[in-house]
Parts: sequence; C-alpha cells; structure tokens
Amino acid sequence: MFTTQLPNLPGTQAACAALPPRAGLGLKTGHFREVLGSQPDIGFFEVHAENYMVAGGPFHHFLGLIRDQYPLSLHGVGLSIGAEGPLDKQHLQRLAELIQRYQPQAFSEHLAWSSHGPVFLNDLLPLAYDTPTLNRVCAHIDQVQNTLKRPMLLENPATYLGFQRSTLDEPDFIAEVIRRSGCGLLLDVNNVYVSCINHQRDPQAYLDALPLHAVGEIHLAGFAEDCDSLGDRLLIDDHGAPIDQAVWDLYQQALQRIGPVATLIERDNQVPAFDVLLAEARQAERLLSLAGAQP
Repeated sequence: MFTTQLPNLPGTQAACAALPPRAGLGLKTGHFREVLGSQPDIGFFEVHAENYMVAGGPFHHFLGLIRDQYPLSLHGVGLSIGAEGPLDKQHLQRLAELIQRYQPQAFSEHLAWSSHGPVFLNDLLPLAYDTPTLNRVCAHIDQVQNTLKRPMLLENPATYLGFQRSTLDEPDFIAEVIRRSGCGLLLDVNNVYVSCINHQRDPQAYLDALPLHAVGEIHLAGFAEDCDSLGDRLLIDDHGAPIDQAVWDLYQQALQRIGPVATLIERDNQVPAFDVLLAEARQAERLLSLAGAQP
C-alpha cells in the first residue's frame, strides 16, 4: 500500500513532493470495476472527500481496493475556507478521520466560500481580496492544517465577477496566503484560463504572478462557453467537456516554468467512457515527459 509520512508544519515543499509527477484521473463510481479489472498505468486517482464521509458502504469498499494499488489525492469541496463564519468543526473532524483512514498523498481545497451561518450553498463562491478576507482565510487554513497535521493545497478559483472593495489582485492574494500559512498551491490551469477570459486578463501574466514554487498538483478540465449581458465571451468551469486546446497550451507553458508536477484530468459532468479520460491522461503524460526532458 502506498503511504506518505506526514510533513512537519510549515512545510510547503514537503506538501508539494507527495504525489508522483504523473497524470491522474478523478475516480468515478461507474469506473470502479473497470479500474480494478484493467489496472491501468495511471499515476494516481483523486476523489471528492465529501463523497466518502460515511462509515462504510460500497464506495469505501472499492476505494480501499483501489487505494491499495494507486496513490490517492483527496479533494475537498465543502470546507468553505473563505466563509465569514467559523469552519464547521464536525465537517473538519470527519475529514480528519477520512485522511487517517486512507493516508492520501495530498489533500486540497478551494479558495472559495459555500456557507453562511447554518445555510450551505452547493457552489464555490468568490471572495473579496482585502485584508480582512486574507486574515480570515489564513486563520482557517491554519486550523485545517493543525487539525489534519499536514499541509494542504489551495486551489485558485474560477470566477465570473470581482468585488469593488478588493485591494489585492488575485495572484497576489494567493501568494500572500501561501507565504503566511505554509500551504501549497493546487494550480488549476483551466480556472486560470476561465477567469482571465472572463475578466479580460492575460493568462500568461496571471500564471507568472502566482507562487509557482508552491505548486503540488495541477488540475486540467473542460469549460462551457456563453456570452454575458454585453455580448462578451463568458466561460463557465463546468468540468463537462474535453480539455480545450488553449488550456493544453497554457498547461505546457506552466510545465516549462515549474517542471513535471502531478496532473489531474477532471470530468464531473457528462462523464465519458473510461478510455476517453485515459486518452487525455496520456496526452498530459506526454507533456510531462517533454517537461522532464528539458535541460
């Protein structure tokens, strides 16, 4: 079984060294048996933590079998790191128990909020990038890392609007969170592209402004396209389509800057046959190999 020794805090570099620098796939329930039957040559699998916060059942049965053969990344969607209120201690405790059970090579969460008081919203909502938000996010990440006894990776968001009261650019905000908390960065390249198109920014300049030394995992996904009320191009991070060529190009540029890093292919809607996802993983593997061969 793959195991990882928990790093000491603060430990961004330790957090960034956990997953192998290969391509991985999001593990879908419809693919459990196929994965076990074919045992594909894949770098790792990732699951959403909240889908496994129960004591038993078939999900745990199959995940346990797959975890015995592959490295594992846990990706949270419900901690609400950016919420104005305190973190849900029961949710955090269930997460700690899940991590203790499976000892994943990485745990990640989103720079977003999804709760307000007792109300939980099934969405990842944007933040104002100002000093009070920065202090709150850092305090929440400290609480998470101290509870889990390991550094986490923080994912850059896909956004569709900005707040007038923001006093920091998003990459600068992320960089300061990472500097203060010691967490790592989950670089979602699709999110970079989606946000930059929506806010009419340069994706390469955004990428260069991020703390790329802290990247411990990369996400690649597809997006949907629409128009806003002014007729401008609007991209939606829906994880329901093949990875766009523009995202592949930006990914290759990221690898040129940071070298090979564990890369996940995300597909959460309109999930195709396993072989289709495996083909995208193979494309990522080719680019990872090219990045590793660079002098």
